Amino acid sequence: MNKRVLYPGTLLALALVLAAMLVGSRAAQAQSGSVRVGNADLGGVVTSSKGPEAGVWVIAETTELPTKFVKIVVTDDQGRYLVPELPKANYNVWVRGYGLVDSPKVKATPGQSLNLKAVVAPDKKAAVEYYPALYWFSLLQVPPKSDFPGTGPSGNGIATSVKSQGEWIRNIVNTDGCTGCHQMGDKATREIPQSILSKVADSKAAWDLRIKAGQAGGGMSARFDQVGRQRALAMYADWSDRIAHGELPSAAPSRPQGRERNVVVTLWDWADPKVYLHDAISSDKRNPGVNANGPIYGALEESGDYLTVLDPVRNATSQVKLRVRDPQTPSSFATKPMAASPYWGDEAIWNSQTTVHSFSMDKQGRVWAAARVRKPTTPAWCQAGSDHPSAKLFPINQGQRGLELYEPKTKETTTIDTCFTWGHVNFDDRDVLWSSFGPAGIEGWFDTRIWDKTHDEKQAQGWSAFVLDYNGNGKRDAYTEPNQPPDPTKDKRINVSFYGDAPAPDGSVWGSVLGMPGALVRFVPGSHPPETALAEYYEVPWNNPKAPVQGFAPRGMDVDSKGVVWAPLSSGHYASFDRSKCKGPLNGPAAATGQHCPEGWTLYTFPGPNYKGAVENGSAESVYYNFVDRFDMLGAGKDVPLATGNLSEGLLAIVDGKFLTLRVPYPMGYYAKGLDGRIDNSNAGWKGKAIYTPISTRAPFHMEGGKGTPPKLVKFQMRPDPLAN
Repeated sequence: MNKRVLYPGTLLALALVLAAMLVGSRAAQAQSGSVRVGNADLGGVVTSSKGPEAGVWVIAETTELPTKFVKIVVTDDQGRYLVPELPKANYNVWVRGYGLVDSPKVKATPGQSLNLKAVVAPDKKAAVEYYPALYWFSLLQVPPKSDFPGTGPSGNGIATSVKSQGEWIRNIVNTDGCTGCHQMGDKATREIPQSILSKVADSKAAWDLRIKAGQAGGGMSARFDQVGRQRALAMYADWSDRIAHGELPSAAPSRPQGRERNVVVTLWDWADPKVYLHDAISSDKRNPGVNANGPIYGALEESGDYLTVLDPVRNATSQVKLRVRDPQTPSSFATKPMAASPYWGDEAIWNSQTTVHSFSMDKQGRVWAAARVRKPTTPAWCQAGSDHPSAKLFPINQGQRGLELYEPKTKETTTIDTCFTWGHVNFDDRDVLWSSFGPAGIEGWFDTRIWDKTHDEKQAQGWSAFVLDYNGNGKRDAYTEPNQPPDPTKDKRINVSFYGDAPAPDGSVWGSVLGMPGALVRFVPGSHPPETALAEYYEVPWNNPKAPVQGFAPRGMDVDSKGVVWAPLSSGHYASFDRSKCKGPLNGPAAATGQHCPEGWTLYTFPGPNYKGAVENGSAESVYYNFVDRFDMLGAGKDVPLATGNLSEGLLAIVDGKFLTLRVPYPMGYYAKGLDGRIDNSNAGWKGKAIYTPISTRAPFHMEGGKGTPPKLVKFQMRPDPLAN
């Protein structure tokens, strides 16, 4: 048999010819606007009367899978799009974008080339209906700086306890106020329902009634009382009145640019319409390859006693029923609506004893949930007179959430009682869980290695007071109490509690402290906690003339692989704190002020407009929580700080010092609290990894679609370019 031999020169010539053919093919493809569409893809070109539409969204939605499924992509600079990896089904496909109104929905199936016709908005009034909530909420006129401190009900109506415009924004506007639970500025909040308006004389009275609606009405109403009820009502009434009379946003959002066009967003319905989500977990945050392609779990907090579960491979949902140890455990159902809801009337739609808040997943794929298991009174071994090492030093009489462990292999749940309360739940590298939410003055932990060996919940847990090394000798000593004058020969206890918490690479645990200006605290367990534990206290720079930046009020927080802490602030900033930049001593009396390391802080102003009249904050954006993507699960790089842009309706990412905004345009109303990520296949490139967030508004019926709209799970991926498949 004759063999043909190809010599190196021949091979090179063939390679050059093939390369030229490929380049020519791609050039012709680009010129014609065609898109390579695989069997599981949809692709084509979006044009309008103005030509190709760049940076607009193509939305594909189906209800033919076990749960509703949506996938969204962005067009490139020539208006081309590719929706990749669609499950087999019939889809409605349409175009949405700034400067447009929704195009007619077109029926399509995967594998189809589909050119779409976008519809240019006839006027500004039509266009702004698609703007993110931020652009509407920035029309809010906040009281001028000169009105602070407040002079009370007989003065300017602002409570005397509110000392600054920033504190007003923090308490009644931003994340510690209304946007802590709602996406303010969406259509449901900027317009007052007729069912309320018909019962009252004016819009101020309407706001007084609407903040009492539903089972959270008591809390909302109390917050208005706290800051000055009549002044706060007048502020919100003025805002909605101006919108009702035709005022439109003065600023306009830009369409996705650059890498923002590479995002692929997937959404699933995954719970019933009367519940809301707080958090979700998909993997072990220390090793995101755990639970690859497995179920994703959601926490319903006050709204239901189950974990909602999504199987992202089958696109199917299920539930894990939760239980309490004590049948007399309180339930949210006992809190009845303070006033009728425009959506649910007098019905109490929330019914939860467990009030699951957040999760962690261990290396075995087990889910550890912060869950209430009993009444508030703690067991005797938590209290004074106990032989527990932590109780001897700091007894605890009351606590709320303990833990509930779910084992996917056996499908069994186990309740675990802890003396302290759990909010956010995070593992360190030694398989120890660290808590947040106090009670005030302590940090708690639960050693899962001890639990797995003994199933002794008492032995596995511990807690410690937050004690500053006030005398500066580098070790923990006798301390003064928070209400006592400091003693230079002793340490000093501080009465704080973590909201967010995150173990750091050096073995310490960081947490965020709510308040004005708020703080970050570093907790160092030492060699034998609780006896050896010490804390460091770093306030957010506020009214500090030595500080290069000013901000206030952290909420969530996370730590990157270098030990830098990241925290969103109610002042409209994303803050980073690098302890290694501190120039002065980190213990002793000077360090107890919390304002001793302004040089450690860097503030990045969130994108978007500010409130009218605001001078003490950076942006009207509201961010509830954040997450550092240490493993490049999004596709934007390692150690990228992410944040929930709840008024921008998307995920915010800082890449090379600048923000990327990855919006979720449909349904309008994206609002998240927790973030998580997973790598399903490390060899699959962008397709094998993702960031997940639940839509977490307490009012999912405020989203586009209204009453009956269920909570959704959202998946974010970034591909190399807008046409990658």
